[in-house]
Amino acid sequence: MNDLIKAIREFNEERDWDQFHSPENLAKSICIESGELLECFQWNNDYNKEAVCEELADVLTYCIMLADKLDVSIEKIVLNKLEKTKKKYPVDKAKGVSTKYDKL
Repeated sequence: MNDLIKAIREFNEERDWDQFHSPENLAKSICIESGELLECFQWNNDYNKEAVCEELADVLTYCIMLADKLDVSIEKIVLNKLEKTKKKYPVDKAKGVSTKYDKL
């Protein structure tokens, strides 16, 4: 992960783009790219895997950039959230169902 973060930083530094990467702008970019990812599945499930991977890479890149900008560990925040979600969705109630936690 550190090599990936370093590569993204270098890419942006070479282009002097960090000036545009406020947390707000990065969050907006995540939403925009997520919409483009969703567009790959519009109308049917006959998607182009290469296009999906490109859009997924854009979403992930902006997520990594936002975590980096906020100086948070991606691993730590994901694992912390997973622990909270485990409590909301205990296996004995949530296994095999898609019901929201407050309706289990």
